[in-house]
Amino acid sequence: QVQLVESGGGLVQAGGSLRLSCAASTRTFSTYTMGWFCQAPGKEREFVSAITKTGSGTIYAESVKGRFTISRDNAKNTVYLQMNSLKPEDTAVYYCAARTRRTGSWNNGPDYDYWGQGTQVTVSS
Repeated sequence: QVQLVESGGGLVQAGGSLRLSCAASTRTFSTYTMGWFCQAPGKEREFVSAITKTGSGTIYAESVKGRFTISRDNAKNTVYLQMNSLKPEDTAVYYCAARTRRTGSWNNGPDYDYWGQGTQVTVSS
């Protein structure tokens, strides 16, 4: 069982920045592909970004390309999401997730095995 704990959310004005962190309680963190998802009130959970086990590969949702950057530090068992140029439509609860399976898609929530409790990001206009 892997526990994921997000932090770094908060209230920020449009155009501002936040850095989310997700700490994993596992000694095998480097064996997990990590992803970030978000869910706004009344909407379905959406894919945001994902990063490979070594950090050599990343993918992003079109809506955040050029504004968000995912990274990881395997020595610290932590994945990050740097969020710049934030917009009110980025307001959501952000979740990190971990997957080990080789099948499925990085941007598909059901293909992830473990989830954090989420951290609220609110962007005011």
